[in-house]
Amino acid sequence: MRVLLVGAGGVGTAVTRIAARRDFLTQMVVADYDPARAEAAVAALGDQEGRFSARRLDASDAAAVGRVLREERCDVLLNATDPRFVLPLFDAALAAGTHYVDMAMSLSAPHATAPYEQCGVKLGDEQFARSADWERTGRLALVGMGVEPGLSDVFARYAADELFDEIEEIGVRDGSNLTVEGYDFAPSFNIWTTIEECLNPPVVYEKDRGWFTTAPFSEPEVFDFPEGIGPVECVNVEHEEVLLIPRWVDARRVTFKYGLGDDFIAKLKTLHELGLDATAKVRVPGADGPVGVAPRDVVAACLPDPATLGDRMKGKTCAGTWVRGTRNGAPREVYLYHVVDNEWSMREYGSQAVVWQTAVNPVIALELLANGTWKGAGVLGPEALPPRPFLDLLTAYESPWGLREQR
Repeated sequence: MRVLLVGAGGVGTAVTRIAARRDFLTQMVVADYDPARAEAAVAALGDQEGRFSARRLDASDAAAVGRVLREERCDVLLNATDPRFVLPLFDAALAAGTHYVDMAMSLSAPHATAPYEQCGVKLGDEQFARSADWERTGRLALVGMGVEPGLSDVFARYAADELFDEIEEIGVRDGSNLTVEGYDFAPSFNIWTTIEECLNPPVVYEKDRGWFTTAPFSEPEVFDFPEGIGPVECVNVEHEEVLLIPRWVDARRVTFKYGLGDDFIAKLKTLHELGLDATAKVRVPGADGPVGVAPRDVVAACLPDPATLGDRMKGKTCAGTWVRGTRNGAPREVYLYHVVDNEWSMREYGSQAVVWQTAVNPVIALELLANGTWKGAGVLGPEALPPRPFLDLLTAYESPWGLREQR
């Protein structure tokens, strides 16, 4: 398989380190707007076989991306950029006739008059609107194939296929006990994306109501995470699983809740109150006159790069899917989960736990596509494909998943 990887940040670099250990990959072109990042990711591999190469590429330039896909004879484009670049990369892959895999989906837009009650443009709407175009080409756009969304969706499909007869509720629950030495505020994942998903109206799905929204950080609950992480307060956050799971899995209710903590929530609220979460550019003085900058980009530039924090991080991160329903007429409740210890991921891969956990899942998906185990055409989420081969391969990557009976 020949892959164009766009984005050589923390997740993209972790993708290269994981993929380098697998033999399904013929060639991976690592592309980034900053060529030094792409070159550093490739150089760190010590690639003796010449399977990895680096080049500069602007993810917003669909025509340029298409040219690289054709020049490099790529089978698939793997998008490891932030969600702003989903659509140009998605369109470039479609035009070039290649498959496409991303770890998020196209951005949402709040409802104009009732943002905390009704959905406006939902996550992924603009991609699913093009599904027929992908079907006609016989190519697959696999969207939301990270850890959350991604592995969490695979868990949902596995639960529906093998663990339950009827499902009352599917709730993705994410929490950690990670700390970063020397920083009062150092998010372990891309802050641009974190602000986007945490401050947008969260989406909830109910079978007899459809998709609707609530206020940010609503419905707090304490969830007890496994493997020593323990109880963490989780709140509703906008996330792709709620938009994906109901398309292929029959459940009466679907939610996503993230363990943020009071201090993190307070800082996000302050950013919002000051307008520092905005993506529209404002004019500020510059050495050569006024320049336009997006406040959110300034916040991101002022914070440490999450990819560089691994040596200062301690603890574990957990991604998982809680499912409640019935099996053989009796109530059942389980939590399917995947835990990564930062000490392990740093020792084995040199990548901090959160970015490694995100990166391993699209690499597994690529391997399943390469060997023909996963196949399809159109725009699909992970829950549209067989879950067992994915979970077996996750274990083969020396990163097993777990299942905890809740009652």
